[in-house]
Amino acid sequence: MKFIDMNDYKRKKHFDFYLKQDYPHMNLCANVEITRLADFLKSNKLPFYFSLIYLSMRTVNQIREFRHRIRERTIIEHEIIHPSFSVMAENDLFSFCTSKYSPNFHTFLQNAQNEAEKVKTEPFIDDEPGRDDLVYITCLPWVSFTSISHPIHLHPVDSIPRIAWGKYFKDNGKLMLPFSVQVHHALLDGVHIGRFFTVLQEILDEPEKILL
Repeated sequence: MKFIDMNDYKRKKHFDFYLKQDYPHMNLCANVEITRLADFLKSNKLPFYFSLIYLSMRTVNQIREFRHRIRERTIIEHEIIHPSFSVMAENDLFSFCTSKYSPNFHTFLQNAQNEAEKVKTEPFIDDEPGRDDLVYITCLPWVSFTSISHPIHLHPVDSIPRIAWGKYFKDNGKLMLPFSVQVHHALLDGVHIGRFFTVLQEILDEPEKILL
């Protein structure tokens, strides 16, 4: 972790402007194509949910701005970001689950599955106090949504990105997935979210390069 020198920060005016907003978050939802990914996961008997969490986190960690967080009126940059994702438990309840990110897919998969099994028996929805080296991830596999919003803290500032996806659907022979990214506008602009979707789609188009 390191502190960003605000005197040299090129987005300082943007940072100051959006930090004053009552609701400074922005959310973009777009459809991504998962035709190749779905076929690959099915052929290799790999879990869809955890695989997509991994690919999302791989994308997050490639884009510097997604590793920035606000601490009071300063910005820190984490070296690596980890996922905190929802897990379905009994009685239609869900639990938060935090797992360590690893660039190695199979290491990540084992860690995530082990942590998910632990919280299924004892669901909890408490945040980890003081921790912001995370991205919050959830899935709504029942709805092919066109937009979504997430609860956030405004005081103190919550600058942790949120990622969500819904029920995939077919469109002209392609398998499409509604995918949402919510960020704090003081740290990221549309160009950064656009970069996220570009990198993610490149990975989804050739999953064998990453997941084998």
